[in-house]
Amino acid sequence: MRYRTLGPSGLRVSELILGAMTFGEQGGVGAPPDECRRIFDAYAEAGGNTVDTAINYRDGQSEEILGELLAGRRESFVLSSKYTATRDPADPNAGGNARKNLRASLETSLRRLRTDYLDIYWVHVWDAATPIEETMRALDDAVRSGKVLYVGISDAPAWVIARGQTLAELRGWSPFTALQMPYNVIDRDIERELLPMAESLGLAVTAWSPLAGGILSGKYTSSEATGRHKPADIDERQHAAAAAVQKVADEIGATPSQVAIAWTTARSKAIIPILGARSLAQLTDNLGTLDVTLTPEQVDALTAATDFKLGFPHDFVNGIAPWVFGKGYLGKE
Repeated sequence: MRYRTLGPSGLRVSELILGAMTFGEQGGVGAPPDECRRIFDAYAEAGGNTVDTAINYRDGQSEEILGELLAGRRESFVLSSKYTATRDPADPNAGGNARKNLRASLETSLRRLRTDYLDIYWVHVWDAATPIEETMRALDDAVRSGKVLYVGISDAPAWVIARGQTLAELRGWSPFTALQMPYNVIDRDIERELLPMAESLGLAVTAWSPLAGGILSGKYTSSEATGRHKPADIDERQHAAAAAVQKVADEIGATPSQVAIAWTTARSKAIIPILGARSLAQLTDNLGTLDVTLTPEQVDALTAATDFKLGFPHDFVNGIAPWVFGKGYLGKE
């Protein structure tokens, strides 16, 4: 396992992040505590040092289990959690990105995780009802209190993130160091605005669902396959992407999961994949991506497997570039 700094910060994180959304059995299929320990220990043994959770994962079980697993070794890990999701549906102030919920959510997460600080605290989802100015200042207060070291944002529009970053720079507040977004061979929406923005601003992108909910793992090639998705619900586009991943996997002697994860990092230096596993076997397979290197031709073949388009204004602007610049047109980089 190699390490890198997280975005513009000096925080050193491993090149694969362990996602703990599967830690706990509350609210559906997940991993029991004993299996969570095996997963966590295997990740740590492989050199992984960065763990991601959220206040609402498994109704709080994920944080509680991580608190137990980190006992006696907290300082060796980069620990992150998220807030936004409601702590109490009956309380109108128990959810969202306002200062009040941030404070209460942070205290709840710290208590469950048995720590007095988080390395990274994430805004989990954009809350259009809360001004980004309030959220950025509240995050800065959390950093200044020593309870949070760095901040990031997940699942938000590029313009919101850019505005928040500009406000932080202008007013001397703690800026975002990273984004957390879905990214895989099938789901490439972040290529329109979010990924170019992150690359321009020097932010890291921690990519969740690199296997598209298991579709790219090869498990749905049979009509009788079982998992999160019903085989009948997987469309032709998704099947085509999975087939392309399988083809490359067969060519290089890797598993589809390893190839799919390797594609995300090959697409951008900003990307750091998040591994979500319900079993030690799944994690071990996913860690095998560390030994996979795709050729540019293989990366291009996987990229071409989906009919993804940037849309307006990107395709339009690119299309009229020769007309705009004339002899000064340099072509696409």
